[in-house]
Amino acid sequence: MGVMRKKSIESLLAHATPLRRTLRTWDLTMLGIGAIIGTGIFVLTGKGALTAGPALSVSFLIAAVCCGFAALCYAEFASMVPVAGSAYTYAYVSFGEIVAFIIGWDLILEYALTAATVSAGWSGYFLDLLSSAGIHLPTALTAAEGTTPGVHTVFNLPAFVIVLVVTAVISVGINQTRRVNSVLVAVKLAVIVAFIAFTVWFVRPRNWQPFSPYGLYSFHGGTAAGIIPAASIVFFSFVGFDAVSSSAEETINPTKTLPRGIMASLGISTALYIVMTLIMTGVVPYPEFAHYLNAPVLAVLHATGQAWLAVIVSIGAILGMTTVILVMLYGQSRICYSMSRDGLFPKFFGQVSPRFRTPFKGTWFFGIVTALAGGFVNLNILSELVNIGTLAAFVLVSAGVLWMRHTRPELHRGFRAPGVPYTPLIAIAFCLLLIAGLNWQTWVRFLIWFALGMVIYLSYGRRHSMLNAAQQEAVSV
Repeated sequence: MGVMRKKSIESLLAHATPLRRTLRTWDLTMLGIGAIIGTGIFVLTGKGALTAGPALSVSFLIAAVCCGFAALCYAEFASMVPVAGSAYTYAYVSFGEIVAFIIGWDLILEYALTAATVSAGWSGYFLDLLSSAGIHLPTALTAAEGTTPGVHTVFNLPAFVIVLVVTAVISVGINQTRRVNSVLVAVKLAVIVAFIAFTVWFVRPRNWQPFSPYGLYSFHGGTAAGIIPAASIVFFSFVGFDAVSSSAEETINPTKTLPRGIMASLGISTALYIVMTLIMTGVVPYPEFAHYLNAPVLAVLHATGQAWLAVIVSIGAILGMTTVILVMLYGQSRICYSMSRDGLFPKFFGQVSPRFRTPFKGTWFFGIVTALAGGFVNLNILSELVNIGTLAAFVLVSAGVLWMRHTRPELHRGFRAPGVPYTPLIAIAFCLLLIAGLNWQTWVRFLIWFALGMVIYLSYGRRHSMLNAAQQEAVSV
């Protein structure tokens, strides 16, 4: 079997988890919303509007449809294999160990870079809020080196601190994580609803003309523009709903609650994204977002003369991005826990604290690494690298549903994705379409990360795999 050896679903389901099961459908929905709604609304809408014009709402819809079809496949796998690990575990039972490691390695990249990137956006809104209160940090501590041309910066202190604070919350238990996330999501949603209610009256339909100035795909100023490239950009907004499936071992009745939580969070978030995008491009002519790339929502408030609402929106942005960081770091810790339990990572990452019932050491290790990345690394170009890793995971999960329906149909007793085989095939097609919208530099960075993962697997994971040990024991007997 070698690198293609597979885990059996029966052995996974027989495993007694040391994690605490407390999450219900509502908790999973809030985790999903916490992961999805944040950077997409408060940061990426500016760049997306410049890429697609008012048709950005269509770009969000395309990205959401891509995620929706993939989410149905995730939901089926989550019902069939309700254990921690998300796409990593699903690939292990479908395609074998080396494919599972590749996906796990991709997910670590996805969650870490998402959390680090969002922490930089969090820092921008936090610094604006401090500035409005007359408090100013030294410029050198407001961003990583090279982030802003002509401005000397060294370290992003707020980004570093928020990641450590969130790591502390996650490390002490799922109940604390759930409560903090639910409160922050509730406040965030209230702020978004308030923004919609106070700005919708300023929409001018003439700002939607032309609705799609760059068409589906074109080149403008030497760069790709149009609905499809914008969809590839704003896909980052939806990254994270898959982290909900990482909570399978901490969920009550996961075969029912996981599919409901995944689909509900994606549906609610998509509706809010489309409404917000239409309002923003209806109030502000899309070229003006070039002056508000870091905080596009503030362009709307400036145009409507509602400066008083800026503080409330800044608070909403801060809370929104905090929940994204929280769910990303939570998902990352559970992926590493699963890979360590399988022997593909050192045991250190899978050790569960007897007191907190969490993978305490692994959570802090990657939390500190992510905090340092958010503090020292210029993350302006890394969101596309997150996207390609996520899209690759979506392709394999969708293909896995097709494969498992064909090879193990008796296991599909819970939620079943409708329209198979068309649903996973459509998901794969949408993912490949969005991958095509990414630039070649993203592919190069992704291949470098892939090569590094292969070195780790071939030098450590392959020999220390629990399945390898079981095979060696069987041969010796």
